[in-house]
Amino acid sequence: MTLDALDLATLSLRDGEKWASAPAGVLPAWVADMDFPISPAVRRALVERIDTDLGYPAWYDESRGGPLGEAFAGRMLGRFGFAADPAHVRLFTDINQAMQVALHFGTSPGDPVALHSPVCPPFTEMLTKLGRPPRPVPIRWRAGDWDLDLDRISEEVSGRHGTPCRALFLVNPHNPTGRVFRRDELEALAALAVEHDLLVISDEAHAELAYDGHRHIPFAAVSEEAAARTVTITSGSKAFNLAGVRCAVAHIGAKEVRDAVDAHRGILFGQVSALGVDALRAAWTEGDPWLKTVRDLLARNRLRVAERLPEGVVYRLPEATYLAWLDCRALGLGDDPSAFFLERARVMLFRGPDFGPEGRGFARLNFATSPAVLDEMLDRMRAAVPG
Repeated sequence: MTLDALDLATLSLRDGEKWASAPAGVLPAWVADMDFPISPAVRRALVERIDTDLGYPAWYDESRGGPLGEAFAGRMLGRFGFAADPAHVRLFTDINQAMQVALHFGTSPGDPVALHSPVCPPFTEMLTKLGRPPRPVPIRWRAGDWDLDLDRISEEVSGRHGTPCRALFLVNPHNPTGRVFRRDELEALAALAVEHDLLVISDEAHAELAYDGHRHIPFAAVSEEAAARTVTITSGSKAFNLAGVRCAVAHIGAKEVRDAVDAHRGILFGQVSALGVDALRAAWTEGDPWLKTVRDLLARNRLRVAERLPEGVVYRLPEATYLAWLDCRALGLGDDPSAFFLERARVMLFRGPDFGPEGRGFARLNFATSPAVLDEMLDRMRAAVPG
């Protein structure tokens, strides 16, 4: 089936979190899963692994990057010009686990962590549970762009308003605004990290979904000093829709964190599956034709959202991701407009307030679906808003 021919009858059979969580008759556009079938290359790799051997894998030693070190390094160099060291690669089940492990070994309980807000809910929840107080710094729309407020970041990490931060957590490209950080911004953040001796954890899962005119720059590629204190985390969960195979890569440039991870390998956080490894390797080495088709469709859907949203909803075209951050404040729908659209339009959006105070009056829409399904969502939303 082609990616743009998906229909509701087919999609309603899906049993993952996105569709299974939606009540009958409701169209889900909330969690960041795409509706598209997986890459044929990934499918072939999974079938081959099943047909070959599902016993214990033979790659326990990750001291040289394990089974994905070379694939990750080749991907980073080819797409982003980042000369990653394959020997610094370690594998985790997902981005959240990699982030938790890096913070566990790279910081201490009570150490604050600076991050940009609005922020994806699992990250603040995880920081709180780990005992690393989140220090959110708002990204605000100013002068026609999302402003990272570097002065405010400097204040937070320096401890002018309390305990100094020990770590900086980046989501680049940013979820939910879709902002791609510029080189000068990354250089300024790197200078702050060096000045204040910060561990930097950079979630770059959406990196391969930047649109034309915008280029993702890995934080660790900014300078040698930045690379030596950065844990770069990515996976196939976004660009290749592989969240369920549970395999993420962490390029651990901070030697003390890497050594600590190696010293505890297999004791605290287990290992990824052979299926996950083969799926991600196939995506990175053979999945580009599929990814190009996906990116072309997402680029069209991104514009489709702008053309068909209800009047009064403010939508700034994302520079990356397949997520639309919708400013519904002018509609007077309260802090959580997603509740209105769920009840009146039968469309399930992600709650804006869950992303922090900056999300009040907002909702997030996932447009990674077929044009026909997207049109149905947007038509329902338009019909629900009084003219």
